[in-house]
Amino acid sequence: MNISDSLKIKNAQKIMLRGLGEGDAIEALRSKNNIFRIGEAININQDLYAILDSSLNFSHKLGLPIHGIIGYDLFKDLVVEINYTKRFLKLTNQEDYRRKSCKGCEELNLEFYKNKPYVNGVVDIDNRNIPVKMLIDSGGSDALWLFENEAIGINSNAKFFQDFLGHGLSGSVYGKRSKIKAFHLNKFTIKNPNVAFPDTTSIGHALDHKERHGSVSGNILKRFNIVFNYRKGKVRLKKNRFFKESFRYNKSGIELAHNGVRLVKDDTGFVSPKTKNKSSTVEDNTQIVYSPNYKLRLKPAYVILELRIDSPAYRAGLKIGDTVLSVNNKPAHQFALLQDLMELFYGNHNKSIKLKVERGGEVLTYSFKLVDMLK
Repeated sequence: MNISDSLKIKNAQKIMLRGLGEGDAIEALRSKNNIFRIGEAININQDLYAILDSSLNFSHKLGLPIHGIIGYDLFKDLVVEINYTKRFLKLTNQEDYRRKSCKGCEELNLEFYKNKPYVNGVVDIDNRNIPVKMLIDSGGSDALWLFENEAIGINSNAKFFQDFLGHGLSGSVYGKRSKIKAFHLNKFTIKNPNVAFPDTTSIGHALDHKERHGSVSGNILKRFNIVFNYRKGKVRLKKNRFFKESFRYNKSGIELAHNGVRLVKDDTGFVSPKTKNKSSTVEDNTQIVYSPNYKLRLKPAYVILELRIDSPAYRAGLKIGDTVLSVNNKPAHQFALLQDLMELFYGNHNKSIKLKVERGGEVLTYSFKLVDMLK
């Protein structure tokens, strides 16, 4: 059975998609007139794209089950509210939406290019205010991406470092990380945000839109509760409790990914000899193998996927492919989410990190301190 059969895709057409990254275009299936449901919201005329390359799996990079991405074809006929503080997405029919008065809200115009939303803002670089047109990238985790353009003054300042920026449809994206003085969205001023300047080799496709200067992403957007109205070309912003939160970044040089499972000994107590060599499955699909004195559980394995050259972790001796066993003496499998583990790498300058890893069947321990490259 092929992917179009398993997803019950009708009238599937093979196409090539090009996204961010240093690689080539990828093969996908395009299907029209599908029925798509989220909660009680139903779209009966949904375009669907199925990626055929199994290596483009966001789930193992995020440590969560990710089955796809929603976008313009769903949003265009609905009013979409994203509440980052209460963590919900609300979809409302245009006919049923009642716009509430809102003190402190700011409404901005949306512009669309190839069905993607853009908003106008201003960046303050070296005490110069530069108008910019930014793609709204709600799926990105950074704050701002800017495309370097010396003609209008968009470039990295003296303090920056080269880093892995993320994964696109066409591969990994690399570039510079830095900070700017401020980013303005009408009356809202966001001070000292992180900014990334992706390499031109990774963003050739994005530069097709000549008026685009970059992207505004999750670490900016999460500071607002947002209402999108694509049909009217508007987006409404209201500051939330994250607005004044400081901007942080990964100071270790390590990017982790979920990579299968590993057997973990659970010393929670003595197990009756009657259960020796038996196994069972519990609710979270964790398989348990019983032994007289302990249990063996299958738990997620986290490996080093990317490692910044000359970073603290790199200098300590860690390598891509190492399986992380513990961080600061806490077993890796005890972190509820991959993001919770990664959060330790966003700590303050000089914070000590101790990693125990497995490499080629050997258990190794490394220690280093986080370094703030932008101090």
